[in-house]
Amino acid sequence: MRKTRPQGVILLLITAIIWGSSFVAQSIGMQSIDAFTFTGIRTALGMLFLLPFTLIINKGFDLSAPTLKKGLILGIVFSFAQNFQQFAFYYSTSGKIAFVTAFYMFFVPLFSVIFLKKKIAALTWISIFIGLIGLFFLCINPSELTDINLGDILALICAVFYAVQIMVIDKSVEDGKTSGVQLSFMQFFVAAVISIVAMFIFEKPVIADIKTAAPSLLYSGIMSCGIAYTFQILGQKKASPVVASLLMCLESVFAVITAAIILHENMLPREMAGCLIMFGAIILSQISESLSAKKKNQVSAEHT
Repeated sequence: MRKTRPQGVILLLITAIIWGSSFVAQSIGMQSIDAFTFTGIRTALGMLFLLPFTLIINKGFDLSAPTLKKGLILGIVFSFAQNFQQFAFYYSTSGKIAFVTAFYMFFVPLFSVIFLKKKIAALTWISIFIGLIGLFFLCINPSELTDINLGDILALICAVFYAVQIMVIDKSVEDGKTSGVQLSFMQFFVAAVISIVAMFIFEKPVIADIKTAAPSLLYSGIMSCGIAYTFQILGQKKASPVVASLLMCLESVFAVITAAIILHENMLPREMAGCLIMFGAIILSQISESLSAKKKNQVSAEHT
């Protein structure tokens, strides 16, 4: 399993901060336009933002079959994840959606064990469950606990696709040759095409409504898609997928903190406790990875 480096941690923390701050924009935008419309325009903006960077950094496009295949698969998975989450906003609250979506940090190691036959340390599993407890305190109002609806189910499906997306990225950057910026560009291109086609088939986009949602779309498209999802791919090059999923789940923590700073919303005691528990889970996951690395080094030294 890839060793987590400080650069990866920093990039993924920035990713979580941007996602957290843009979560409100995503919710507000849905008040004016429909789900496919929001996702289609959002991902198209992310794609256009990355276009010049892809051309400059890569000096053109890598049009080889393996790279195009990676981008196609990643884009399809990403499109399903984005749209299932957007549709969840029709039926559930943003707090519950954030919590249920964050279950991808449980699905990533689970799928790694089932499909990739990777071994996950017991201490890492403990940190994951502690993280889920922290997210529960942060996102869930106890009075909503038994109110399971279609939105929660859609968010859970979204979590499965996000877990697959994290694993696809991990596999795609494994060789160290694939450009993270181009991979991100292709992800948005495919997702934009799928969502915009669905938008014209299933919805009736209105220009006036899109203009109303423009601030949310611009922030979500440029900051969340163009910058944060690119940082996710670059960060995962320097992090194990399990630790990466835990770090990115901090988006819920930063969403609450951002709302408190910008919107002057007071944090409840249970929300502050949830933040502290989440940070504790991240630290524990880092300790677990360090211990696993030392153990592997000791075993290698004994065999040499």
